[in-house]
Amino acid sequence: MIEHFAALYRSLPLILYFAWGDTKARYRRSVLGPFWLVIGTAVGVAGLSFLWSGLLKVDRATFVPTLAVGIVVWQFIAGCVAESPSAFTRNAAIMRNLKTPYLIFPLQLLLRQLINFAHNLVVVLVVLIVFPPPLGAAQLLVIPGMLLLAGNLLWIAILFGMLGARFRDLEQIIGVLIPLLFFLSPVLYRPDQLGVLEQFIWLNPFTYMIGLIRDPIQGFVPAPFVYVVSAGMLLAGWGATLWLYGRRHSRIPFWV
Repeated sequence: MIEHFAALYRSLPLILYFAWGDTKARYRRSVLGPFWLVIGTAVGVAGLSFLWSGLLKVDRATFVPTLAVGIVVWQFIAGCVAESPSAFTRNAAIMRNLKTPYLIFPLQLLLRQLINFAHNLVVVLVVLIVFPPPLGAAQLLVIPGMLLLAGNLLWIAILFGMLGARFRDLEQIIGVLIPLLFFLSPVLYRPDQLGVLEQFIWLNPFTYMIGLIRDPIQGFVPAPFVYVVSAGMLLAGWGATLWLYGRRHSRIPFWV
């Protein structure tokens, strides 16, 4: 395992090149390039803000920042989770013909989604300029929150990538569940707005992932249990993933 992660570290420049190349290739010959991501997110935030603020009868100054940050973070999480089962299978040709560290493909997926996330932060910045939150030390908690979020999404990408290579139905199952999880996750609302149902929303692990980023950006300090549960998911997830990877990584080229 040490050799695998050492090879992954040496391949970081190549992984960054591939991740940025994937982003540029997606928008090749378009005028705005990757900023079409920003436009799509901005349109979605504007439309949903107008509709849901009226339906829920919530002040837009409160609702729009919550929605904007929630959607941007959700797109990052959902993008990583939805593409994880095909992280290895879509790179089958490379794995069969070149000697490369297998872990570069889940990390490439994470970095590509991070690039998309960085583009979409432009929408969040504009919303926060229009509806400024209280500024303070709470915003600094975004840094440990991002580290916990990225760490959890990386083990998910590796684990789901292996399971998706072995069981091809996993990609279809996750594709069906993602739209449902959108409404079961606090993207359009905050957990404390659910009243007696708030305890149930914390059964969803994505609730903690969203809270790690959205609360600090809006000037709130996440509850301590959010960090405790997130750190627990990180340790348990990486433990299970490394155990499975150590036992079955040699079979991945045959699965794909």
